Amino acid sequence: MKVMIVSDLHGSAYYTRKALEIFQTSSSDLLAILGDVYNHGPRNPLPQEYAPMEVARLLNSIKDKLLVVKGNCDSEVDSMISEFHFVESAALMVGSNKVYLTHGHVFNKDHLPALSQGDTLVYGHFHQVTCEDVSGVHILNPGSISLPKDGLRAYIMLDEKGASIFDLDGKELYRLDF
Repeated sequence: MKVMIVSDLHGSAYYTRKALEIFQTSSSDLLAILGDVYNHGPRNPLPQEYAPMEVARLLNSIKDKLLVVKGNCDSEVDSMISEFHFVESAALMVGSNKVYLTHGHVFNKDHLPALSQGDTLVYGHFHQVTCEDVSGVHILNPGSISLPKDGLRAYIMLDEKGASIFDLDGKELYRLDF
């Protein structure tokens, strides 16, 4: 299984299109979005081409290939324009690696869920790219594709061999082997 992971779209149709272009050429089986899909949030500026209804239309067009985690800026009303479900968190087996997906406002590198050594925690929320090991758990964060705090617009590609974080030009920023 190959999974592409992005986070914190915050209603940017521009960066949603960029993510979908990469997804469609990546041969990934699944696109996981780690929350904050439509709403820009009260502390954030409006992202480029802020258009939540267009983001919904774009994502609805690939609804069968989506796994969408609910973020702290996502609300029940968001499900009214979505033809896919928001989940609180998800766990996937990718090869022999257990991968826990969450938004990051509850579980993150400073507050780990119950994971075993060698498992992987993937989250967003902080808008900063992260790739490290904490207490034997692999920690990944693609940052925010639309409103990065560190200037890196990135995504994760994950398969049974490991994970890589790439910028939008396809340059590998980090690699983690399982």
